[in-house]
Amino acid sequence: MRAGQLGAVTLVAAVLGGAAALAIGKGAGWFDEQTRTVVVNANTPTTSAALPANAKSNVSPLPGKGFSPERIFAQRSPGVVTIFAYFGDPSSQATEISQGSGFVISPKGYILTNSHVITNAGEGAGVKPAKHLYVEFADGDRAEAKIVGWDLFDDVGLLRLGSSQQRLTPVPLGESKSVAVGEPVAAIGSPLGNENSLAVGVVSAIHRSIDAITVQKYKVVDAIQTDAPITHGNSGGPLLDARGRVIGINAQIRSQSGNGNDSGVGFAVPIDAAKRSVQQLLEKGRVTYAYVGIQTDDLTPSLARALHYPVDHGALVVQVEPGSPAAHAGFHGGNSEVDVLGIQGLVTGGDVIVAINGTPVARADDVVRTVSALKPKDVAVFTVVRGGHKQKLAVTLGERRVPTG
Repeated sequence: MRAGQLGAVTLVAAVLGGAAALAIGKGAGWFDEQTRTVVVNANTPTTSAALPANAKSNVSPLPGKGFSPERIFAQRSPGVVTIFAYFGDPSSQATEISQGSGFVISPKGYILTNSHVITNAGEGAGVKPAKHLYVEFADGDRAEAKIVGWDLFDDVGLLRLGSSQQRLTPVPLGESKSVAVGEPVAAIGSPLGNENSLAVGVVSAIHRSIDAITVQKYKVVDAIQTDAPITHGNSGGPLLDARGRVIGINAQIRSQSGNGNDSGVGFAVPIDAAKRSVQQLLEKGRVTYAYVGIQTDDLTPSLARALHYPVDHGALVVQVEPGSPAAHAGFHGGNSEVDVLGIQGLVTGGDVIVAINGTPVARADDVVRTVSALKPKDVAVFTVVRGGHKQKLAVTLGERRVPTG
C-alpha cells in the first residue's frame, strides 16, 4: 500500500464462517463522550442514516430499468476521483505514498473513500493519517483535500476539498439493504494506477461477514460480494447499481495468491453503514458504536440436534470477555470443545442468544447487526437459552475501542 505498492490492501483467501468476534460496534474513540442511558425495549429499526444537508446532493438516479455500463460511466465517472495520500513531505523521495479511489457525495466538496486509503490503519500499532492529500478528477485536474474523519471498523473515510475551481459532480447514494444477488453492478476507480477505469459484474452474495483489514479481531457485516474485477487502487471507489446509485464502497479483494493480481473475490462496504459513519463524523467528529464483549458462533438446526439444544437457531456464546458489559450482565460462555459434523473444536456449553430487544437472532451476525443500530450506554435486553430455559439479561452497552498492541 505504501511507496512502490500503491492502492488497496489485499487479503489472502480465507474461510469466512466460524466464530465472529462480537465485541460489538465500530468507532475510533478519539474523544470522551457523555451519553445518557436509554432503556430499549422495542424492536430496533434498521433504517438508513439521515445525512446532514451539507453532505447530500440532489442528483437523480438514471432513468429506466436496463443496465447500461456506457451510460453509468458517462454520468458518474466525473464524480469519481483518484486519491493520493502522502505520509510525509510530498517533495521528498522518501515519503510513503498511498493511492486509492473516492467519490464526491455533495456540492460542498465531501468525498467518501476507505479509511485505509487515507491512514496507515492495518499496518501496525497506532493509526496515523496522511499528512497531505490530493484528489485527481477525471480530467486530470488536482485539488488538495483535508481529512474530516474515519471509521476503522467499517473502513470508511471522509474528506473535504479545500478551495477548488473544479466543477463538482456528486454521485448519488442508494441503499444497500435492498441489494439482491444477481443484480448487475459497475465499479469505477483507479486499479493499479489506471485512473477512471470501469469494471462490471453482478452481486455475487450479500450479508457477508468479512475481517476488517483496518483493525484486528473485528468483522464487517453485510458486506457486498461482487465478481466485478477489483484490484489495487480500486479501494474507496463506488460500487454502483443499474441506476447509477452507490450501493457500496469497494474495499477488499481476496485472492488465492494473496497478491491481488490474479482472479479473486471483491467486497464492498455497504453504503448504509457508510452513511452512519458520515452522519456521526459530521455531527460529533467521531464514530461510536455499542460494545457487548462476547464471541459467538452460529447455531444451526443440525448442530442443535447433534448437541441436544432445545432451539434450532441462535448465536452460541463462545467466550465472554472479562470485565465487559456482557460479563457484568451475567452471560455464560462455553466450557467444552466438541468435534461434530466435521467441525473441529466447536465451543459449547454457553448461552444461546435467540433475541435482542424482541428482534429474533438466528445466527452470530444478527447480534452484530442488531447491536450496531444501538448506542453506547443503551440498555439492551438479550433473550438467552440456558439449561433448557429462556431468560432475559439486561446489558448496559459499552463503547468499542480500537485494540492496542
